[in-house]
Amino acid sequence: MIETVITIRNAREGDAEGIADVHDAAWRDAYRGLIPGRELERMIARRGPRWWHSAIIRGSRLLVLDFDETIGGYTSYGRNRVPSLHYGGEIFELYIAPEFQGLGFGTRLFEVARKDLAEHGYSSFLVWALADNERAIQFYAKLGGRNIRQASERFGSEIRARVAFAFD
Repeated sequence: MIETVITIRNAREGDAEGIADVHDAAWRDAYRGLIPGRELERMIARRGPRWWHSAIIRGSRLLVLDFDETIGGYTSYGRNRVPSLHYGGEIFELYIAPEFQGLGFGTRLFEVARKDLAEHGYSSFLVWALADNERAIQFYAKLGGRNIRQASERFGSEIRARVAFAFD
C-alpha cells in the first residue's frame, strides 16, 4: 500500500525554495491579466527563495501545506497592518499551487491560520483581495468574510481596487 502524507505545519528553513515556487506559480495563475505584466514579474522576482528564507529565519507566522514533502501552498499572517480598521489580525497571503487548487486545501490552511491567530489573541482579522480576483472574492465570501472596505493599490502606472474581508 502507498501512503501519502498531507500536513499543515510551520515553515522550516528548507521550505524556502518550495514556497517561492508556489508563490511564483500561484501569482502567475491568479494575477495574469489583473496586474500589469511588468509589475507582476517584478513582484514575483522580489519573492525568491532568499526572501522566503529570511522570512522564516525572522520567525514570521508562515504555514505550509506539505504534500508528501512537496510544498503545495502557504499562508502568512500576523497583526493587522491597518490600525484604523479595528481588527486584531490579518492573513497577509494565502496561496495554493495551481495543481492543488479546488481540493479544499485553501480552506484547511485558512482554518489553521484562523485558529493560530485566535490563540495569539486575534479573534478578529482581515484579509485583502484584489476586487477583480473573482476566485479570491468568492473564496473569502464563502468562508464567511464580510466586505468592509474598499481601497486601491498602485501597480506601476495602473491602479486596481482591493477589498478587505473581515472575520470575527
